[in-house]
Amino acid sequence: MLWGPVGIVIVLLLVTAARTFGVNQEYQRAVLFRLGRLGTTKDAGWYWLIPFVDRVVKVDLRTVTIALETQETVTRDGVPVKVNAVLWFRASDAARVVMTVENWQRAVIQAAETAMRDAIGQSDLDQLLKERVQINQRLLAMLSEACERWGVTVDAVEIKDLDIPEQMQRAIAREAEAVREKRARIIKAEGEREAAETLASAASTIAGSKGALELRRLQALTEIGVEHNSTIIAMMPVELLEAAQKLAGKGQS
Repeated sequence: MLWGPVGIVIVLLLVTAARTFGVNQEYQRAVLFRLGRLGTTKDAGWYWLIPFVDRVVKVDLRTVTIALETQETVTRDGVPVKVNAVLWFRASDAARVVMTVENWQRAVIQAAETAMRDAIGQSDLDQLLKERVQINQRLLAMLSEACERWGVTVDAVEIKDLDIPEQMQRAIAREAEAVREKRARIIKAEGEREAAETLASAASTIAGSKGALELRRLQALTEIGVEHNSTIIAMMPVELLEAAQKLAGKGQS
């Protein structure tokens, strides 16, 4: 009969002894409350507690990765879109995380979804399609400002998918096709202009030299002969043409 009370006392002593110490992993911090008041934050390793007086709340400092739910919103130019994003965040101040917000991870997710809708509403559709990095930076700045007072650091947030209406996709495709066609026409026109300038320069050079003109005539005869064409082409020498022009000039005078 004596072992019954003694056993109870031993069990109570063991339970009390077990409550006098705790241990944190390297990625954990323990926020101490003594008689309900905030105390010191315990780092990784062993720490001692006053039984039935001290209480600790552990906070995980590892980075949390969350895929945000798809949000339906409207851009600044009135285009309805569906967007989702990936968020990376972590607790940087364990005491502030415990003291300022009840469910800090849920609070960060809600703030991220709200900030994403705000960032999309402040941007045009072209900016969403072409300036994704700037949109992510703006979203990160908005979210970091909201979460800093909770003791939470947002490492990164990136828009992953962007869905736009089908008719808008067709309009964007037509616009891109028109831009490519315009570019092709400009390149072709520039090529024709450069070719015309080159031909004009060559013609000016040949016309200013009798020897060059005669060489060009002989080259043309050689090129025609290579084709084995049966048609005979007779070309009047340049000297005869000049003599005929002189005679024509004298006859008119």
